[in-house]
Amino acid sequence: MEAPRRTVRSFVLRQGRVSNAQQRAWETLYPRYGIAFSEQPLDARAVFGRSAPFYLEIGSGMGETSVAIAKAHPDNDYIAVEVHLPGVGSLLKSIDEEGLGNLRVIRHDAVDVLEKMIPDETLAGLHVFFPDPWPKKRHNKRRLIQPPLVALASRKLALGGYLHLATDWEPYSEHMLEVLGAEPLLENTAVDYSPRPAYRPQTKFEARGLRLGHGVRDLVFRRRAR
Repeated sequence: MEAPRRTVRSFVLRQGRVSNAQQRAWETLYPRYGIAFSEQPLDARAVFGRSAPFYLEIGSGMGETSVAIAKAHPDNDYIAVEVHLPGVGSLLKSIDEEGLGNLRVIRHDAVDVLEKMIPDETLAGLHVFFPDPWPKKRHNKRRLIQPPLVALASRKLALGGYLHLATDWEPYSEHMLEVLGAEPLLENTAVDYSPRPAYRPQTKFEARGLRLGHGVRDLVFRRRAR
């Protein structure tokens, strides 16, 4: 059953400053490395020209982590989903410079992408690294990690596939742990929080959080059989 349409967005589309290089990458490279949003299911084998484990990242930011993971794991295929143009432009530029054939980008709302483009039980993994914590209580409803989203994401995971979240905001990590723990299709791979998996590099954002004294918490839950 399709997840209900959200009325509250988990992001605010702040355009920010787009550099000339980012704008140029958007205009010239998105046709090559981008995937247009569609209400039809995506065939990852057709996109990448092969059959390989397929991963999705929600909120790729400027793309450093996306590029590092795809570069380190050439036998896997990755799609990064991001709405902000500066980040998409930077990621496209890096994909081109690194010659990455296993990484593509969708500029669209991630929930729409999950609902419409990702067939059930196809993802080997889903990454959500450092989503906006919306720390003010009146804004908590905007947090991406909520029961409907987790239920939707769980259906998209292949059996044994994982959902990996990371945050440096302790109240959000507690919320994440509660929400994921209540999802019947998921099981925790650790007792509460997981050590940072080797495949997730430390980001500039994470390093900044550590300098500020914020503890970084990873949560890795796997899809179980129904």
